[in-house]
Amino acid sequence: MTYIPRLKKKYTDEVVPSLQKQFSYKNPMQVPRLHKICLNQGLGAAIADKKLMDSGLNEMTMIAGQKAVQTKSKKDISNFKLRKGMPIGVRVTLRGDKMYEFLDRLVSVAVPRIRDFRGINDKGFDGHGNYTFGISEQIIFPEINIDKIQKISGLDITFVSTSKSDKECYALLKEFGLPFKTQK
Repeated sequence: MTYIPRLKKKYTDEVVPSLQKQFSYKNPMQVPRLHKICLNQGLGAAIADKKLMDSGLNEMTMIAGQKAVQTKSKKDISNFKLRKGMPIGVRVTLRGDKMYEFLDRLVSVAVPRIRDFRGINDKGFDGHGNYTFGISEQIIFPEINIDKIQKISGLDITFVSTSKSDKECYALLKEFGLPFKTQK
């Protein structure tokens, strides 16, 4: 018996029938699914302090459960003392079982730990069925030890789905349990 993540099983058992009924798909393969989750953290202050880049890599690796990679600048910007090829951030792309595991931890553990939380803003859709939202503090994840943090920084989380419209992606993420703000 192989291990199947909880949300992957929920997708096949609950989400597919619900979305099939909601959008009247004829075939279960038409139902949108999550393709990948991308995590991105910009560390502009790492230009001056190289230790921030190392700690950012370690934190992102702990949060995602997969090795993070540095992002490098594409061009010179003299006002920011930035040269082409300097590391300015970290990113990680999750697919498959690791993606579902991260989504489960995000929805059930990390998001409830956000201070003054009133729901995730629903304005982060891009028109092609993808959704992005930002987290202002990386300390909401239980993997991060608050005592060993050098600097509190935020990160962006992007959900890339196979849905054709924002309405389908919203319904998909809502079925997975993302707590969106209620419309008035």
